[in-house]
Amino acid sequence: MRIANVNHRATLTDGDRHLDIHVASEGAFGPDPMDIYTRWADFTAWAATITTREISNGFKAKSVDILAPSPRPRQIFAIGVNYRDHADEAAIPYPENLIVFTKFQSSLAGADVDVIIPDVEQGEVDYETELVVTIGREAHKVSETNALDYVAGYSVGQDLSERSIQLRPPVPQFSLGKSFPNFSPVGPAVVTLDEFEDPNALRISAVLEGPQTEEHGGSWTVQDGTTASMVFPVANIIADLSQVVTLFPGDLIFTGTPAGVGKAHGIAMQPGNVLTSTLEGVGSIRNTFIK
Repeated sequence: MRIANVNHRATLTDGDRHLDIHVASEGAFGPDPMDIYTRWADFTAWAATITTREISNGFKAKSVDILAPSPRPRQIFAIGVNYRDHADEAAIPYPENLIVFTKFQSSLAGADVDVIIPDVEQGEVDYETELVVTIGREAHKVSETNALDYVAGYSVGQDLSERSIQLRPPVPQFSLGKSFPNFSPVGPAVVTLDEFEDPNALRISAVLEGPQTEEHGGSWTVQDGTTASMVFPVANIIADLSQVVTLFPGDLIFTGTPAGVGKAHGIAMQPGNVLTSTLEGVGSIRNTFIK
């Protein structure tokens, strides 16, 4: 099952066509996408009755109209240094415990948005392609064995950073540096785990176009990894977070990035750069950087 948000209305989608959930359920759900996650058990039972033909007979949507599938999460968590190859390129030891920070809700965006490069002295905007988890059930003190039962599904996201803000002294400001407008694009859908052959080993990649890609023919695969390289898999992340906080339906968790971030390549985003981020089985989001 794939859940999307088209112009603030929840849909079931096959990636090309969309079925309006509020209309199809005769008002039982939606149209607010958040209603889906707060009533996850009832919703999934109803959605199981919908055929692929009903969805394929739905409407088409422009990419710019596909918004964040969970548009108003109560909490947005992010996990740092969670891929072995990324830790290696940054010369950081593999962490023994989760490295956790938050991103503010005002930075959340959909699948196809322009990102304004902040007017910051000695600014450096970087990208990090990530698997994003959407929570489907309230979770507190859950075990790693049962943790995936609390997941609504996976999306692909970008944890964009203004590094000069993130790392400015006297202490790092991760949440601020990663929360400018449209610095947390997520989409194009929430895909339930039964759609994946192996939800713990998904290819994740990013392609950069525009300035700085000339030596690569104008299209540079800057990231290309697998979620199997996570230091802490999704179930581990959820279980560990839930020992401290309560995770609520619709909450988001950015789970870390593989090798190939801009800092490792010696580049920062410039006006005219276009970044396409892809997660196997989910699809792609596209960001254009402007000044």
